[in-house]
Amino acid sequence: MLKEIKGLHHVTSMASSARANNAFFTETLGLRRVKQTVNFDAPDVYHLYYGDEIGTPGSVMTYFPFPNMGPRGAGAGEVGVTVFAVPKDALPYWRERLAARGAPGLKEEEIFGEKRLRFTGPDGDEFALAEVADSRAPWTGGGVPVDVAIRGFQGASLRLRDAGATDELLRFMGYEVADTAGAVTRFVLPGGNGADMIEVETLPGARPARLGAGSVHHIAFAVPDRAAQLEVREALADTGHQVTPVIDRDYFWSIYFRTPGGVLFEVATNEPGFDRDEDTAHLGEALRLPKQHAHLRSYLEQHLEPLS
Repeated sequence: MLKEIKGLHHVTSMASSARANNAFFTETLGLRRVKQTVNFDAPDVYHLYYGDEIGTPGSVMTYFPFPNMGPRGAGAGEVGVTVFAVPKDALPYWRERLAARGAPGLKEEEIFGEKRLRFTGPDGDEFALAEVADSRAPWTGGGVPVDVAIRGFQGASLRLRDAGATDELLRFMGYEVADTAGAVTRFVLPGGNGADMIEVETLPGARPARLGAGSVHHIAFAVPDRAAQLEVREALADTGHQVTPVIDRDYFWSIYFRTPGGVLFEVATNEPGFDRDEDTAHLGEALRLPKQHAHLRSYLEQHLEPLS
């Protein structure tokens, strides 16, 4: 069993409009845009990062906004709901705030003894706010009072036709079964970073998910450094997973592998962080480009959709 994984690092999704996506996360949810850069493989598409003040691993939602991208098709083999942690008694504030800003799909629910508020984003992205005890410090520059502000992720759910092999994988990654409610099994990571919950929902008859705007592209798990990442990579490869080489993503190093249920997992390092090329006070204010795309700056500044 692996001991290097500490919880979620980030969750990366796709959108159809950079401007609408930016407004939703910074103005509606009150998160900080900690980086604006571009997709390594498609530099004419933004890669936007939102999180707490410094983009602490476990707080960062990231997006590839492909202009006019078609909608997703929900189904099996995908990340379903991304769950953010908020303090106890915060949900009435968020219900009023989200309703006032026109967020669709508002629904209160309780699962595993926790109160949640479900809602959807601009592209039908599925989210929930969960009232949990959480000592992480929130970003307070987005207009949300500190006593109700988002602390980071609590975790995320996976929708699978057959969860058996993925359950085994999560246990191998250090997660433990905490509870079961109907078709949903909750896994938690003891001693994690706060973003340490994964729920697996088994849907035997579900159609395969179709990637599109509103889909989670991949979910990333955090390890402290490159040495720990190499240990994880070796262990995953030894158990038969097809794992990529280590890839430099400027703000972290990454490896990727496809899970038995079809979800793309990443393992990302906590180092070097989002302040490697910007002062903390000005994170996300300017367009930063990977060195291989630096020569495209003039073109990109003219053709990328303005964020405001």
